[in-house]
Amino acid sequence: MKHGFVKVAAVTPEIKVADPVYNAQQICSRMEEAVEKGAKIIVFPELCLTGYTCGDLFLQELLLKEAKEQLRVIADASEGSDALVFIGLPVEKEHKLYNVAAVIHDGSILAMIPKRFIPAYAEFYETRHFTPGNQEPEIYLLEEEEIPFGTDILFQADSMRELVVACEICEDIWVPDSPGLSHAMAGADVLVNLSASNETVGKDSYREMLVKSASARFIAGYVYASAGEGESTQDLVFGGHNMIAENGTILSQSKRFSAQTVYADLDIHRLNHERRRMSSYQPGHREKYRVISFHMEEEDTELERVYHAAPFVPSEREEREKRCEEILSIQSYGLKKRYEHTGAKTAVIGVSGGLDSTLALLVTVRAFDMLGLSRDKIIAVTMPCFGTTDRTYNNACDLTKMLGATLKEVDIKEAVTVHFRDIGQESDNHDVTYENGQARERTQVLMDIANQENGMVIGTGDMSELALGWATYNGDHMSMYGVNSGVPKTLVRHLVKYYADTCQDEELSKVLLDILDTPVSPELLPPSGDAISQKTEDLVGPYELHDFFLYYMLRCGFEPAKIYRIARVSFAGRYTDEIILKWLKTFYRRFFAQQFKRSCLPDGPKVGSVALSPRGDLRMPSDAAAAIWLRQLQEL
Repeated sequence: MKHGFVKVAAVTPEIKVADPVYNAQQICSRMEEAVEKGAKIIVFPELCLTGYTCGDLFLQELLLKEAKEQLRVIADASEGSDALVFIGLPVEKEHKLYNVAAVIHDGSILAMIPKRFIPAYAEFYETRHFTPGNQEPEIYLLEEEEIPFGTDILFQADSMRELVVACEICEDIWVPDSPGLSHAMAGADVLVNLSASNETVGKDSYREMLVKSASARFIAGYVYASAGEGESTQDLVFGGHNMIAENGTILSQSKRFSAQTVYADLDIHRLNHERRRMSSYQPGHREKYRVISFHMEEEDTELERVYHAAPFVPSEREEREKRCEEILSIQSYGLKKRYEHTGAKTAVIGVSGGLDSTLALLVTVRAFDMLGLSRDKIIAVTMPCFGTTDRTYNNACDLTKMLGATLKEVDIKEAVTVHFRDIGQESDNHDVTYENGQARERTQVLMDIANQENGMVIGTGDMSELALGWATYNGDHMSMYGVNSGVPKTLVRHLVKYYADTCQDEELSKVLLDILDTPVSPELLPPSGDAISQKTEDLVGPYELHDFFLYYMLRCGFEPAKIYRIARVSFAGRYTDEIILKWLKTFYRRFFAQQFKRSCLPDGPKVGSVALSPRGDLRMPSDAAAAIWLRQLQEL
């Protein structure tokens, strides 16, 4: 459970209808298999000990008696295991029959959870046999053993108190006021569902939607195990549709019409972080619940879960293109509104031939088209200086002309040289003053041209640069509206690529693709011949790593050691452990040290779930210490 990971399993055993002895053997075998694979929560289907399709055989005393005896056999087989196991069976209590989930652990039966909502519509007639379960826990005597019996029971791990498990059964998830809602509000962050959901055309999609929705609304893990192989096919077919979801995302799902066990690593810490940050998530009802503690060994879960190496970028092409179109719309609509409000008539953008300024120019063109303003009112300013290469200069000029904007060139070499002379800066001293002097001169030029033209300076810096503080304070750090401030560098590339693929202009596409192929650089140091000598990712690290770190730190609240752990898996074969750790330390140092730049950011639109605006998502003091984060990394 290190870092909050818990492996769970949804199991569909092959059964025989009305044969608890055979079924118990199958359950024990599959339970043992799941335990060997590290599962700590194991869920079997509804009524799997007898079969869901027994019909009036449920009224037979012999079947009920044998089911209870075999439940004890399964409980005995669990001795020595710390897994929490949920098994469905019929149980008679005070002359009434209940559809129950028995909860076993290390040789003991901890509780019985009855089904609360009993369907009696369409192909279902459970009310013929079963009674709705009580909510408030009562005592059920099983061979003189007192067992809690009721829906309002929580199971809390002793070694990880954040892990709280609750149970509902099949129909319970289909109703408006599901038991899962109360369970989650009472503190359950993992819900299990023992189900026997038959197959009809399209029903699998609806089931999946229900499970995803429940896990999202409850901000919980959801383990759904459904009946399958061996159930009677007299009138219905059961496909064994097993699913494991977390906060709206399906982590694992079985192929239907198979007796397949599915596993997933639930991230309990992430779920608790989501609940912690959402002020609208209000807990309650805990006082009416019985909480049963169970022992679980502290182990380092062997992860099967892989975290997406590019969390800001959808992996599927169709979804990625949809996302790109949506982001471009958000950016351009934000800029459009700013122009409508200010009455400005021109836009001034510093174009370098790099990715960020290219995206800003594309967004501005789109906004001007929406406003009905002529593109020639967009003034794209190229400002060559000591580090400018022919490749980036030519791309900046060609891009501007192809888009119909106005190109203006201001060579700043002489102005910067005079400035260096005034302050006593030697021109061969290529220190931070040498670099930042050029950046601030460019910003001054842009601001003054904007004043001349009744325009606004459009910022080009992206969110990844803001996270690292890779911007000159009051230089490229400053603008009148930062259209890229919510877009991470890994996504900037895809936005430009999307534009290149959809612009239907072969020459424009060719220029955009060459810009994409150009190394990221501020071009503030003299080039080596015609080649860029200053490559950003050589200095601060690969942006794909930094975007990964940024997402899982801010969006998920992961600690450094956990980010390092999942990064090693996600980037295996691409970066060594030493390289990942090196740049992770750099990320934390820079992120904390550079907050003062983010504290006075220009306005700009939020486009995703992570943003750095001090007026929006990130209220962070500029002088916060990074000591405890860096200390944890030193201990790795």
